[in-house]
Amino acid sequence: MRQRLAEQEFKQLLKDKTNNIEILLQEQLPQNPSLQKTIFDAMEYSVMAGGKRLRPLLMQETYLLFGGQERAVISSFMAAMEMIHTYSLVHDDLPAMDNDAFRRGKKTTHAQFGEDMGILAGDALLNYAYETAVNGILCARKMQSGRCRSLLAKQVSMVW
Repeated sequence: MRQRLAEQEFKQLLKDKTNNIEILLQEQLPQNPSLQKTIFDAMEYSVMAGGKRLRPLLMQETYLLFGGQERAVISSFMAAMEMIHTYSLVHDDLPAMDNDAFRRGKKTTHAQFGEDMGILAGDALLNYAYETAVNGILCARKMQSGRCRSLLAKQVSMVW
């Protein structure tokens, strides 16, 4: 009984934290699409397609575990990490790679927007991840920010 209660509490906590990450991601995506509206729509479609959000969740919990207190310092890095992960999925689903038409029960980016937009949206997510991380660097102390950029770049190189 006690174990079942603890499991339910954990599942609810995980759901709440995942929902908070979803809100964070929505806030970090480009807001004024202008002439690149289709690419920005494809980026948002890809990032907000769902998922467990374990990478940003683990980053946040590690930050808190080691005494981090300011959400603004870590939130940009959390979003950037998820954008990098999403970029790898978008490109992996392309016709020249796995040619998947569905991911998590939804059409893949290239199936929804076309192969050209799938390529561009993936590329844009990777580049926008760095822009998003720079916003976090502006909030972090200089010494820590260099280390954060290094870790982020290593994450990208490990994708492939």
